[in-house]
Amino acid sequence: MRALHIITGLGVGGAEQQLRLLLRHLPVDCDVVTLTNPGAVAEGLVADGVRVVHLGMGGNRDLAALPRLVRLIRAGGYDLVHTHLYRACVYGRLAARIAGVRAVVATEHSLGDSQMEGRRLTAGVRALYLASERLGSATVAVSPTVADRLKRWGVPAPRIEVVPNGIDLDRFRFDQERRERTRRRLGLPEGAWVVGGVGRLTPGKRFDVLVRALTRLPDDCWLLLVGGGPEEHVLRRTAHEAGVADRVLFTGERPYVPDGSHGPDLPSLTSAMDLLASPSTDEAFGLAVVEALASGLPVLYASCPALEDLPPSATADARRVRGGPQAYADAIAEVRAAGPRPRTAPEVAHPYSITRSAARLMDVYAAAVSSSSSSRSPLGASPS
Repeated sequence: MRALHIITGLGVGGAEQQLRLLLRHLPVDCDVVTLTNPGAVAEGLVADGVRVVHLGMGGNRDLAALPRLVRLIRAGGYDLVHTHLYRACVYGRLAARIAGVRAVVATEHSLGDSQMEGRRLTAGVRALYLASERLGSATVAVSPTVADRLKRWGVPAPRIEVVPNGIDLDRFRFDQERRERTRRRLGLPEGAWVVGGVGRLTPGKRFDVLVRALTRLPDDCWLLLVGGGPEEHVLRRTAHEAGVADRVLFTGERPYVPDGSHGPDLPSLTSAMDLLASPSTDEAFGLAVVEALASGLPVLYASCPALEDLPPSATADARRVRGGPQAYADAIAEVRAAGPRPRTAPEVAHPYSITRSAARLMDVYAAAVSSSSSSRSPLGASPS
């Protein structure tokens, strides 16, 4: 089977890094097209031996990109097209059908209650999404919560498949030596108690809550923010004005795959933490939370469908916190007062192994290809 993955961009982000991790475990000959921004993840894919093509799309309304994408799909002789992120789903599904590829799968990585990839869920956004969705074979939701949101939007239930995001459990397994080495590299003082936050530095992630919570915690408590984004300067200013700038560390974007020349990777940084806090109130999955659990960390979160879709008995190492800085400061203090715990991955992390997710996705691929070969529906009709 030959498959083409189409994604909006390949900078460092959850969906982008999830794609790279998946391609390392899918037993399929895969190429990748990025519509825009061939960033750090594109470099990583090329290093993995994956062919990556930058389409050079100028913006959401760059319609000239469509025929270029159609020609590329036709030339590749692909059996299946898999799209990721909103713009790629809209253009990729249409291009695939025009090119004659009827096995078209899309993954919905970032559908929240009120936003999708940071854009407001207006009537126009929803209408365009639903129109393009009908051109595909199946839509993959990364959690049952996202599947329910898609159904409420009007996507027929039989077209929705749940394939959770996957993590490399071995990579996130806690290692004491790695913890000590990373903390030295970061310049953390001996005995520092580190609260971590992982994700894009955008308003929706609410990392300002953690900066303000730090003012209510002892001086040996530090905040380690892992990620890049437009809010970094705002968060730095907030930390300075709050008088805690000397206890807040910004690492910038961190890949999942180690690259010693660019500093510690994400699993190393997770090992350096004592707790992960995720105050974002609108998530589609909560990948950072699951990765932290795999590293044996206690977790505080505001929204994490990956855990909310499980029974409470399975999530003893994670606690949901509603509220602002004081609520998070109180919860952090309680976790710290409880004392250290063994840094072993709980059972809840194991269902999210990347090998399981890749195997489940292969089932979706097989069904899509089988359906497309037995049905030759015209452009715009739903495959039977």
